[in-house]
Amino acid sequence: MTDRTRRDWLRVLGAAGAAGLAGCAGSAPPKPPADGAPTAPADADEVSTQFRQGLRNTGYIDATIPDAVETAWELPANRGEHSATKGSPVAAPNGQILLADDTGRVQSIAPDGSVTWATSISDATRGSHGTPAIADGRLYVGTYDGVVSSLALADGEILWQTEVGDAAAASPTYLAGKLYVAVEHSPPDGSLVMMDAASGEIEWRDRRPTDHPHSTVAIDRSHGRLIFGSNDGHCYAWSFPSLEREWAYDTGGDIKLPLAISDGVAVVPSWAGTVTGLDVEDGSVLWEFETDGGETAKGSPDPIATGGVMCAPAVADGEVYVGSHDTNVYAIDLETGEKVWATPTDGWVTGNAVATNDHVLVGSYDTKLYALDRDDGSVTWSVANRGEVTSAPLVTDDGIYYAERAPEATDEAGLCYKLVASD
Repeated sequence: MTDRTRRDWLRVLGAAGAAGLAGCAGSAPPKPPADGAPTAPADADEVSTQFRQGLRNTGYIDATIPDAVETAWELPANRGEHSATKGSPVAAPNGQILLADDTGRVQSIAPDGSVTWATSISDATRGSHGTPAIADGRLYVGTYDGVVSSLALADGEILWQTEVGDAAAASPTYLAGKLYVAVEHSPPDGSLVMMDAASGEIEWRDRRPTDHPHSTVAIDRSHGRLIFGSNDGHCYAWSFPSLEREWAYDTGGDIKLPLAISDGVAVVPSWAGTVTGLDVEDGSVLWEFETDGGETAKGSPDPIATGGVMCAPAVADGEVYVGSHDTNVYAIDLETGEKVWATPTDGWVTGNAVATNDHVLVGSYDTKLYALDRDDGSVTWSVANRGEVTSAPLVTDDGIYYAERAPEATDEAGLCYKLVASD
């Protein structure tokens, strides 16, 4: 069986598995929650229009990208006041593209690049670095002033704003009328909140993290777990939907970006220069992959200058795709943790990897967005921009959308781009 045939076969199985999860076919119903705990219908919509393409943050988009591209349009987005990963474009059910940026603004953008509406939700210096979750005609996003906001999808009207802590940098996760948000507190401290999506009321909070969590919550309903990472280096797990504390695992380095869950494996990126596969149910280590700069990153006072991993991994067909501060993009076997291939770029690879049917899309500090062949990591194409690309690229039927950080030491804005097929 060739690699291509095996991958095609895995895709068929993966699609069947995803369909089974969405409809809960062949799976046991969730355990009854404790008194007062949230309930989540087994057939609840996973809201594919939220960050990282669903509850398990796999970063996989069922799409095929062009063999060659050109820029259709660009418009101002980020100002670059902070080096953290910026928010990502997300497709709304009404055909618009939504982008929250570090100016504190949310824009609704038509496919032709015209702005349908723009709403300022914060005057905080760092604005928003999150990506909106969308459900029932509303969008939800957090900002660095510690506020989570709900806006009407049609016109950008602010429906409610709730202060949850000192910063809400992580993208909200939506399920069955509830929002789950990692929250930062000062001095370095953190919490997890559950909010009512209709009213913005905080219904539950756990102050378990000991440092700032930026990581978007991942929910694996089939294994009954809610998981995210924190700057204290720990990956924290709760039961779901009962939200009782389960396990915690210390990676040895900050967890800055979302982890991904696939086939019962939590794939956790860390500033320790590692990507670790953990058993979702009990937190045991299944494997640990070390980047080329991983040994230097461990215990380093400046892991981002070496091999630290600050990239949200994408998972598809039994392979993990992730970038590193050692400038490489890696493909890793999900079952064994062994390297499949590595492709160098000319800069740190941070932010978000996205897998499509045949390619991995990932940005680099060399200002380029790369399309890498999933089979061998070869570069199909790359597009140079003027700022570092850290957002998750969004692939739709009509193009590829992504955003960049503003160029350093300039007054220029970072841009949001749309790419289309070129002749």
